[in-house]
This record gives sequence, structure tokens and C-alpha cells, in this order.
Amino acid sequence: MPEPQRPQYNTRQLLLQYIFIMRWLSVAVLLLGTITCLPNALDSVREHVSAHRTSALRPKRMVGGLLTASVPWQAMVYLSENILDGGFAGGALIAEQWVLTAGRNLFVGKNQTQTRGKEPLIPKVYLGISKRVHANASTEVSVEKVFLHPEFQNISEWDNDLALIKLKEPVKFNESVMPIPLPEIGDNQEEKEEEKGIIAGWGWGKLFTPAPVLKFLSLPVRSCKGKYQSKVLASTPNVDDKQFCTGPSKHQENVCFGDAGGALAFLKPNTKTVYAAGILSFDKACSVEEHAVYTKISAYLPWIHSVMRGTTKWQRQTLS
Repeated sequence: MPEPQRPQYNTRQLLLQYIFIMRWLSVAVLLLGTITCLPNALDSVREHVSAHRTSALRPKRMVGGLLTASVPWQAMVYLSENILDGGFAGGALIAEQWVLTAGRNLFVGKNQTQTRGKEPLIPKVYLGISKRVHANASTEVSVEKVFLHPEFQNISEWDNDLALIKLKEPVKFNESVMPIPLPEIGDNQEEKEEEKGIIAGWGWGKLFTPAPVLKFLSLPVRSCKGKYQSKVLASTPNVDDKQFCTGPSKHQENVCFGDAGGALAFLKPNTKTVYAAGILSFDKACSVEEHAVYTKISAYLPWIHSVMRGTTKWQRQTLS
């Protein structure tokens, strides 16, 4: 398989990436309660992050998740405010000109007959924000085109639920805008039951209203068996080996409408750095009884890299 394309960084960008992945890691450590397991990582945080930044990251308890100061790879994918969930969804910045999201996010408000074989919509994309009110012209990045996975059928089906959004210009990395690495060979935390990952979003909370501030949850990997292994309802996924599930958090919180497209991030046990393992597809869990379903990124790396290199043989794309 060809060598994957990776974003090019200068020295300053590499330093910023290190600092802010470590900064995000300090939040994850607080949330997961694994401080004693990561002394070296925390030493790095103390060396590179000032005291006022560290204190600013102390999360406040909130219904449906924890408030977060920054998740630098989090993108807001926006279509229309005239729909039930407010038109906001998630995405993950994976390179200086690419955002990965769920394919269904580009068909919000359309039914099965309206989406089958039709072209996806061009969304607005916002980077570097934590509050929804900050989604404005100053944080919007222009979209050049979108690439829907060629085998994604419609919003009533859940297989191959991926889309790549190409930005018109490479973004400049800074404290609040930084890509998250894709999985490499051997990165398989999403296959280990009860392993905890972190996901952020502006989705609905327990009051069934969109979150005004970006929140994140620590969710354990759970078996999809007994939940979605065989399709019971047309509105639920029939999970295969290109997908995986998480259960509710220890506080009985879960993802909900509007969180789809966000990346579930895990720590690599050897390097204590993060990577994106899955893109949230089935975001209608919303309760302690349901499991969230993710598209497994590692299963789609050949397609992702071929689109980014411009060598894919066939692709559904829409120009802005």
C-alpha cells in the first residue's frame, strides 16, 4: 500500500502540536482519572503549559458532558438552522486542508428517497471555536469540495458513513486549530472493551437542546452484540467489522443528536499521544440504554489517503 500522505509542519507548528496535544491530554487525564498512570505526560504538560492555562482547563460539571476549553481538531459542520437539531454537527481536522466527518451530515433534513444517488450539500465549516455563537465569518473556513464515500447510500443506512471536506486554503495551525493524527499500524484501542475514548461536540444534552458550549465525554468501548449486530429496526445500524460501539459514561451520559461526525480519540499507550479511531455515525443513543456507533477510521485509510492525494479512481464529489 502506498505510504500515507501526512501533513507537513514547520518547527513552530510541531511545537504547537506537541504543546496542545499535551494540553488536551491533561483534560483527558482529569476526566479519565488516570493521573497516576501518566506521570511523564503530566511532567511534559507542566513544562510546556503555563499555570494560567492549566487552571483554565479544569472542567466544570455539566448535564450531558464536561465543558472544555479547547479541542483543537474539532470542526463544526453547519448546514441549516431550520432543522430539528439546529443544523450543527461535528468533524475532525486531519490535515491542513482536510476535515473528516460523517457522510450523513451532508444530507441533513433529507429523507431516503431524496438522498439516494444525490449529491451531498456543501456545508459551512468553522474551526477553533468552543462556543456556538463564535461560528461566524471570522472563524469560517471556505470549502472547495466535498467527497462522499462512494458506497455510502443514504441517511437511513449506516455503512461507509464517511465524507472528506477539502478546504479552499490550507489552515494555519495555532493554539486552537490543530489536526488530530489518523491511526497507524497497531493502533487498536477501539477494539478493547471498556477502553475509554474522548469525544467532543455541541449535541443535545439531557434537556434535549443543543449545547451552547463545546462539551466532551469519556465513553467506554462496548460490544455491539445484542444491540446492533442484527438489524431490528430500520432506523438502527446493522454493525459490521468496519464499525464499533461505545456505551454511556460513568455518569450515565451519552452522545446525542448533533454530535455525529466528531472523532473518538484514544491515547496511545506507548507514546501517550492521541489519535482518531472513529467518526461518530449513530448519534441517536441519547440514553443509558443505547450504544453509539462509529465508523472505524483504520478500515477506510486507503480511501482517505487516495482522496487526499487526488488518486482515487471514482468519487462522489460536489464543488462549492
